[in-house]
Amino acid sequence: MNFHEVRFPANLSFGSVGGPERRTNVVTLANGYEERNTPWAHARRRYDAGVSMRSLDDIEVLIAFFEARRGQMYGFRWKDWSDFKSCKMSAAPAYTDQEIAVGDEVTTAFQLMKTYRSGEFTYVRPISKPVKGSVRVGIEGEEQQEGVHYEVDETTGFVTFVHPVNMGMRITAGFEFDVPVRFDTDRIMTNVASFRAGDVPSVPVVEVRV
Repeated sequence: MNFHEVRFPANLSFGSVGGPERRTNVVTLANGYEERNTPWAHARRRYDAGVSMRSLDDIEVLIAFFEARRGQMYGFRWKDWSDFKSCKMSAAPAYTDQEIAVGDEVTTAFQLMKTYRSGEFTYVRPISKPVKGSVRVGIEGEEQQEGVHYEVDETTGFVTFVHPVNMGMRITAGFEFDVPVRFDTDRIMTNVASFRAGDVPSVPVVEVRV
């Protein structure tokens, strides 16, 4: 996959507009009832990087980053300031934040996950771009040590244990993460006079599947 393991400058993504997008097919029947289904198992996030540009220096950084990615050609990491932790935004990640799997005495590699809850309903989101050095892992309430008990692949979000985890033992994790994205345009249109007057460029960014 064409992907650069580099993060869009976090100070420039702060203040950007964006969030999850779903695709739902709605069919209205003759009796007025509806049938709804979706071809997407997971949401796809969209952002506008142009909204957070505050100075001409920011525009220069944006253009350099855009050129280095060859426009839409190469994906990159994006910090979503509204959703980048395994825990509440006001807290620090802990190894007990998210249950990611249960041991079966065979499997050694597990995908990081984040579960979203609303009442009795949940959605489980695979996390493929954890932030280096932020991942903490536990087994049955006991924290494990990275480099001794497990390794983390920051490019895929897989945690691999040295030995299979015993049957039925809960594996938990806490982490910060980025969203894999690409620019959703091959052009950036800027005007210095308009920018100084408060008009910012539109720079759409869209999540990619990895």
